[in-house]
Amino acid sequence: MKDVIYGLLIPFVGTSAGAACVFFMRKELKIGVQRALSGFAAGVMVAASIWSLIIPAIEQSAAKGSWAFLPAFVGFWLGILFLLLLDHVIPHLHRSIGQTEGPKSHLTRTVMMVLAVTLHNIPEGMAVGVVYAGLTGGSGTVTAGGALALALGIAIQNFPEGAIISMPLYAEGKSRKKSFGLGVLSGAVEPVFGALTVIVAGLVVPAMPYMLSFAAGAMLYVVVEELIPEMSAGKHSNIGVLAFAFGFSVMMALDVALG
Repeated sequence: MKDVIYGLLIPFVGTSAGAACVFFMRKELKIGVQRALSGFAAGVMVAASIWSLIIPAIEQSAAKGSWAFLPAFVGFWLGILFLLLLDHVIPHLHRSIGQTEGPKSHLTRTVMMVLAVTLHNIPEGMAVGVVYAGLTGGSGTVTAGGALALALGIAIQNFPEGAIISMPLYAEGKSRKKSFGLGVLSGAVEPVFGALTVIVAGLVVPAMPYMLSFAAGAMLYVVVEELIPEMSAGKHSNIGVLAFAFGFSVMMALDVALG
């Protein structure tokens, strides 16, 4: 159980450490840097979705023969639709185009920005939670190293996300402490949803392949909806592409080396 708790907290620590950059940096991150960080995060999430979630989901359904893909297929689409629903019911700021999405509200730009990052962190917390649930449930397709690799990979890509949320808030006039606090708050949803996923997955063990692919679908929705537009907007989009490739290779290496 201690390993599960640590695993759920690792990504949150990554976000908090990134948000702490507001105490050491004086200016907002340059557009090129933000584009590179978004690309890196996208690469990590895509690789994690494939190696840590979709492939194990299919392997757990291997007994179904040629229909082994079905639970992963269904779970993947449920994850996509779940994030689509959240995208429509939670007001948030679409950073790549500077416009708000979701229902109309009187929330401030600051709150909308925090909600946007919080929305992104939900599937990441679920992904870590479902992998650790598979580990504690004795799933042969999920190893302690593989679970740790996913937690570390998410934490690494959460570091720049924490900086991306805290630095603009400071640039807009918020104090360093408040900017840091809001950055940390945006990541607090990860261990919460991770713990809820562990509990649910433990109660419904046969649903594990569906839940693994559900988390993958939710993460890929975030990648295509938010991160790819952010990394490719404007000139020199190749910066984001190279960062995407780097993030993908880092997560792939972590999963293979530790898994």
